Amino acid sequence: MIHALQELWAFFWRDLSIARTYRTVFVLEALEALFGVAMFFYVARFVDSPQLQHALPQSGGYFAFSLIGFVFLDYLNAAMDTFDRSLLEARDSGTLEHLLVTQTSLPVILAGSAIYPFVATTMRIAVYVAWGAILFGFPLRDANWLAVAAVLLATLLAFSGLGILSASYLLLFKRGNPAKWFLLGVSSVAGGMLFPISVLPDWLQVVARLNPVTYALGAMRAALLDGANVQVVWRPLIVLLVFSAVLLPLSMAVFAWALRRTKTTGTLMHR
Repeated sequence: MIHALQELWAFFWRDLSIARTYRTVFVLEALEALFGVAMFFYVARFVDSPQLQHALPQSGGYFAFSLIGFVFLDYLNAAMDTFDRSLLEARDSGTLEHLLVTQTSLPVILAGSAIYPFVATTMRIAVYVAWGAILFGFPLRDANWLAVAAVLLATLLAFSGLGILSASYLLLFKRGNPAKWFLLGVSSVAGGMLFPISVLPDWLQVVARLNPVTYALGAMRAALLDGANVQVVWRPLIVLLVFSAVLLPLSMAVFAWALRRTKTTGTLMHR
């Protein structure tokens, strides 16, 4: 376990060292976050209405509701793209084969490749929320941070399985997985990102209940806006953990099979 943690830290430090050479990017991303938050604030001022307020399941108004949905879309996109990007970078730099022949286990390689991107995405989300709180009155006074952390962890585990499946597709077919764009599109409509799922037709509400994004957003809004503790949001947490328990072993098995397949066919380094 200690050796695995040391390997994970090495992966993180590698990615952090690379990112530190592009300091201007951090400043530009912070400014981009400010413009994004401002956009949602003024859109919320335009669309807020008594009817919409009645449909919103949590406090904080449409601005808080939509901002959380937007930053979670960023989280989902990172999960779906992180493993693909790490795979492409390792292949293009010529380090993929060397990495795979080391004694580092496949789960550690996958987890290590994802640590920095997820940490960076979490920090970017924190910047969005901070801009919203400082300049636009995003409500943080009632947030339950322990529940927020629990929801983030469960969400990361659930989304990571989807990202590893996408990387398996890339490994086999040498191109991006079209299914991930389909999932992102479905989640933006039937995931409760920018409007409550209660306003959707019945059949789309069924789709929403099969989507882990719906449970992640519901739990996060409850913890962040209403101060719900872990005991209150335990149902969506359990659902997210069930998704994780199914998707993570399945995705690991699929990725291992795809890796063996490319080694057998000699196409591991093909583009």
